[in-house]
Amino acid sequence: MADWYQIARRIRVPLGFAFAIFYFWQAHPTWGSLVLGIIVALAGLGIRGVASGHLQKNEQLATSGPYAYVRNPLYLGSVILGIGFAVAARSWWIVLGMVALFSAIYLPVIVSEERFLRANFPEFQEYALRVPRLIPRLRAYNSTAQGIFSRELYLKHREYNAVLGTIGVVLVLLAKLWFAR
Repeated sequence: MADWYQIARRIRVPLGFAFAIFYFWQAHPTWGSLVLGIIVALAGLGIRGVASGHLQKNEQLATSGPYAYVRNPLYLGSVILGIGFAVAARSWWIVLGMVALFSAIYLPVIVSEERFLRANFPEFQEYALRVPRLIPRLRAYNSTAQGIFSRELYLKHREYNAVLGTIGVVLVLLAKLWFAR
């Protein structure tokens, strides 16, 4: 299984592009599904954006901001973003594909990343016992971290690419709606 963790990390981006082709082929949006999907997707983008602004990759264990509620807010934001895209597309094939991708690729990547954190940050073990992996807790984890959102970190992590990608998806779905008339 350790080999699969490495493979999953390497293929997740190319597989995402392949899935995008499948997504656009299978998408059957309506105006209502598109509006509702955008609303859900915006929530996912918001979570990802705030999480990105609290993350100092490989330098410090993030436990402030959204990391005080869930260990993987970037992935949680991605899941919510995916749900928004699925709602907008109105296709059970897309939902099944997303569930398969998340289960086969992203869960192993999360486990792999947590192994790295456990090996490099001794405080991760205590944090992992108190903060859930993907389903947020209702009360913040009381850490000593005094992190605040950093626009510089947001830009450093190029989180704006998620916004641009979302705009691209919406534009393609709008084109599908327009030409389907």
